[in-house]
Amino acid sequence: MSKTLVVVVPDADVLAATVASRLVAKIVDAQADRGTASVVLTGGRIAAKVLGTVKDLPAAAAIDWSHVDLWWGDERFLPAGDADRNETQARAALLDALPLDPARVHAMPADSGQGVAAAAAAYAAELGDPLPPFDVLMLGVGEDGHVASLFPDHPVLNETSTTTASVEDSPKPPPNRVTLTMPTIQTADEVWLIAAGPDKTVSVGAALGGDRSKPAAHATGVSRTYWLLDRAAAADVKK
Repeated sequence: MSKTLVVVVPDADVLAATVASRLVAKIVDAQADRGTASVVLTGGRIAAKVLGTVKDLPAAAAIDWSHVDLWWGDERFLPAGDADRNETQARAALLDALPLDPARVHAMPADSGQGVAAAAAAYAAELGDPLPPFDVLMLGVGEDGHVASLFPDHPVLNETSTTTASVEDSPKPPPNRVTLTMPTIQTADEVWLIAAGPDKTVSVGAALGGDRSKPAAHATGVSRTYWLLDRAAAADVKK
């Protein structure tokens, strides 16, 4: 059974530094164990802070970046290079500065006219069967408790027959998105749910309190589930 751990720090800047340090250590440990590491990235303002902080950590020099596989938990289905794509933001924050193997950077397909359902199917094919051994899968927690592009009361939240899904009517813009399904998320060794700010207080408190209407409450890792929060986001978490 997954062990759930809650880490609370003073503010968003300290949170970004904390997550970045944990991420570097997790990658180093995975490479020491089997020579490679596999990480699922998330989007949002705190994700960009985390990746930007990794770039400045001396400990990151211990990582062999050419043996890191990078995946994404979800993506806005927009043209390549669009500023709102999670991939674009990750590249600007960190990835373009690293000696990565391009074949191991598994971005979700951009909108090039093929349709969002075809894009989701293509990413499922890239993931393969069996799924990669995700060492850590990071998720931002939305104001409504959504994770990846799995929203409350949305049918895609209950999708169990595929590893990925297309979202064509997202309650947040843009309407078209590609996402990992919840069963895929739950295969990761560790799932990290990251939230900062008072706009996340209610959803974080509800999800950690067991409110299953919040998608974040379903996101668990095989060995550990970390909730990495700043003090504002954790204000409603019962001690």
